[in-house]
Order: sequence, then C-alpha cells, then structure tokens
Amino acid sequence: MIEAWLFDLDGTLVDTAPDLAAAANALRVAQGLAPLPLDHYRAHASSGARGLIGRALGVGPDDAAFEPLRQTFLAHYAAHIADHSQVFEGLDAALRWLEARGIPWGVVTNKPRRYTEPLMAALQLSARATVVVSADEVPFAKPAPDALIEACRRAGLAPQRCAYVGDDLRDIDAGRAAGMRTVTAEWGYLGTTRPEAWQADDRCATPAELLDLMHPLSTQG
Repeated sequence: MIEAWLFDLDGTLVDTAPDLAAAANALRVAQGLAPLPLDHYRAHASSGARGLIGRALGVGPDDAAFEPLRQTFLAHYAAHIADHSQVFEGLDAALRWLEARGIPWGVVTNKPRRYTEPLMAALQLSARATVVVSADEVPFAKPAPDALIEACRRAGLAPQRCAYVGDDLRDIDAGRAAGMRTVTAEWGYLGTTRPEAWQADDRCATPAELLDLMHPLSTQG
C-alpha cells in the first residue's frame, strides 16, 4: 500500500515551461533576435538554465558569454516565476483526492530552493504539501536519491511506502534508487529519451490516469 505520493515539480506537478521559455526569449530579444515558439523549448524545460540558454542562443557553459547570460536568465525568471505557470490540468483533482483521505503528498525537485518556494507560494501549494525538498538542500541532486530520502526523513515516511511521479529519466532513476514505486508522468516534458525505456513501475498519460492509479494503490479493501 502506498502511504504517500511525491512529485517532481517542473513538468510533473506544474507546467513551468511558459515562464522558462519567456526568460530564454528575453535573452534573444535583448540581442535583437525574434522570440522562438514555446514548442522549441518545451522538451528542454526541465534542463535548467544551461539547456534553455543553449536552445535560445546555442551558447554552452564553456562559452565566455554563458555566465552573464545565465545571470540575466535567472533574474528574469525570478521576477516572472508564476506569470503563466500553473498546475497541470486535472492534477489538482488528484491532489484533492489525496488530501480528502489524509494521504500526504510532497514535492522533490532539482529546482533550487530560491525558486521552488516562491513558485509554490504563488500557486497556493505551499500549505498543502506535506514536504518540499529542493536540490540545493541535499548533497546530490537527482538522479541521486538524496532528496527523496530527505523528504521521507522530514515527513516520517518509509521510502518503500511512497510513490514518486516524474517526467524525466532522472526522476525514475532517483525513485528506484530510493526504493520507491516509480510513475512516469507522460503529460510532462520527457526530455529527449523515450519514457517506455525508463522501466518505471507505472506510466500515466494524463493526470486522470494517475488518479485512477491512486485508487487501488492508496486505499485498502
């Protein structure tokens, strides 16, 4: 029986791609370039400033221009962190189903805490989540299991009684390493690899499918 559900943030719980893409496009506009469509960025929205700057301008971390661009990107994103980001359609129903039954849920993300906290607050999720752990609160980010294990420690949960839902291979690898049941959120960003190869315990195409999965896994009888 699954006694708690943990979620990745970007691309799983919240669709943050519009605001991340806007920060990347702000870099292009500053250089006199036209903004690119959201679809150009969407699959890379979980890859952080490095991936998004690369998609926007083709500039990598080894380039002398990268660090100033990264600082500008992060400043823009921080100032507009929840302009267009929102909980994925249908997922709030799953959260409310858990809350109505007293089943805890939380967030484990590779996003730094200085962005996680204001985003969660802006979407009125902070008080609802039992636990929230960001990458910079543990020694190693996902795919290491550190943040998931820390979330269980804080919330008094047994990892083997938890499920972790994520939209990236590193989420599934981290959940497996922590001893959790793993669920692929195929409504998310998914990166550049095929989710059927990730060997998650379960795959859900939509939040509605996730809610259907929660029923037998989180209730007795």
